[in-house]
Amino acid sequence: MENIDFSKITACGECCIGCKKKEKGLCEGCIESNGYCKEWAQSGQCPIHKCARKHSVQFCGLCAEFPCGELTKKIHWNPNVVEDLTELANAYRSI
Repeated sequence: MENIDFSKITACGECCIGCKKKEKGLCEGCIESNGYCKEWAQSGQCPIHKCARKHSVQFCGLCAEFPCGELTKKIHWNPNVVEDLTELANAYRSI
C-alpha cells in the first residue's frame, strides 16, 4: 500500500495505472471520463462512480455510508471489496 498515487484510484478502488482495458483502449478511465466509459455506454454513467461523486468521495472506502448494502452488488467482481476498500481508505487516511 506504500507509494499509492491516490489521484489514479477509481471509485471502486481500482487503479488505472497498468489496467489492461485502458492500455488496449477499451476504457478511457473512470476518472478521465467522469464515469462515462465504454463499458457503461449502454446504461450511461458507471453506477459506482456516480454514487461516489454523489457522496463527494473519491472512492467508496471513504464514504460515510461505507460499507453500504449496495456495495457488494455493484462491485461483484471483487469478493474482498469491503476488506480491500477498508485497507485502501486506511492507507489514504495515513498520508
